[in-house]
Amino acid sequence: MAAEIGALTPDEARAERRELRRRRRTALLLVAPLLAFVLFAFFAPIANMLYRSAYNPTLAELIPETLEQLSQWGDAALPSTETYASMAVELKKLSADRKAGVLAAAVNQAYPGASSLINSSARRMRNLEEGIAPDQAADALRQADGRWNEPDLWRAIERSGQLYTLTHYLTALDLERNQQGDIVPRESARIYVQLYSRTLGMALAITLMCVTLGYPLAYYLCRAPKRMAGMLMILVLLPFWTSLLARTTAWIALLQPHGIVNSVLLSLGIIRQPLELLYTGLATVIVMTHILLPFMILPLYSVMRGIDPAYARAAQSLGSTPWSAFWRVFLPLSMPGLSAGALLVFIISIGYYIIPALVGGTDGQMISNIIAFHMQRSNNWGLAAALGTLLLIVIVILYWVYDRLVGARNLRLA
Repeated sequence: MAAEIGALTPDEARAERRELRRRRRTALLLVAPLLAFVLFAFFAPIANMLYRSAYNPTLAELIPETLEQLSQWGDAALPSTETYASMAVELKKLSADRKAGVLAAAVNQAYPGASSLINSSARRMRNLEEGIAPDQAADALRQADGRWNEPDLWRAIERSGQLYTLTHYLTALDLERNQQGDIVPRESARIYVQLYSRTLGMALAITLMCVTLGYPLAYYLCRAPKRMAGMLMILVLLPFWTSLLARTTAWIALLQPHGIVNSVLLSLGIIRQPLELLYTGLATVIVMTHILLPFMILPLYSVMRGIDPAYARAAQSLGSTPWSAFWRVFLPLSMPGLSAGALLVFIISIGYYIIPALVGGTDGQMISNIIAFHMQRSNNWGLAAALGTLLLIVIVILYWVYDRLVGARNLRLA
């Protein structure tokens, strides 16, 4: 194009360049709605999640004056009298606004026992007179509970009052800071690392089952007559045309203690009492395999359909067995579809929510269910954002490993 423009007259070259710029602007305007949608629906929520995972404004909004005084504490044994007075006055205000419990819950995460301390002290500060001298307000707080004279309590309040903190990430990794500020394993409620391990294990099991079931079916679809392949493809696509809730409800009817599966096994004499199939990790794996199987079959089928059967016949004509021809010729050629399907199924399953919530029970819960719990019930958005961020990091790391081992350029979905 540059050579052609160089061969034109100056006026023609300028006109050609203006036309190219016009076309580029037109193309940009055409894709602008899509870019805006991606920015609004994808990047903005991720950025908000990353921000919430480290942003902790609770104490800064509840006791700003006390935190301002604590920032000037230094190396003294205890905070200043002004710090005590500020805390007493702000506890009185929080008690009147019925927000002392919020402060108590926030500080209790860093200093066990602070919940009862702050709540009881806030009730006693209700009778604090307006315009009281700082010395008298400080004495009133000290007399309310002797624990206000413990430096560790004030250090915990100071740490909890940091506007940006890694506390939520430490909790998500089953870690915490002790009263000295060192990072140590949590003494109780070590559940999140176990949930991440369970989520990865279940996602891997679902992916392996989809590969085991989907690869032979995709291979048969490529070799079957067109009419038979069309009918089978309809059956593969049928789940996309059926409500997810309806399919999950059908599996509940199949797997429940008095469902079809247990009834058939009991009638055949294979078992003597119903098996506990529902509300287990096995139920989650089975149902999610059924739901995600088309995501494995379709990339495999699209790649296998483009493999010329003459390659395998040529290998057999050169002395290779059918199995050897499949293993050395057909399987490597189908790897782009296999890797694409496996990656697609794994990433979808690792963040699935509805099926583990309906059929998983306690043993089949995944990390997505805990994230939803903290967002909807406990209202701990910071911890939910930290858990989601760590899940995103895990997926990015796995994708990077996939790119190093297989290569993202070999990824083919169609």
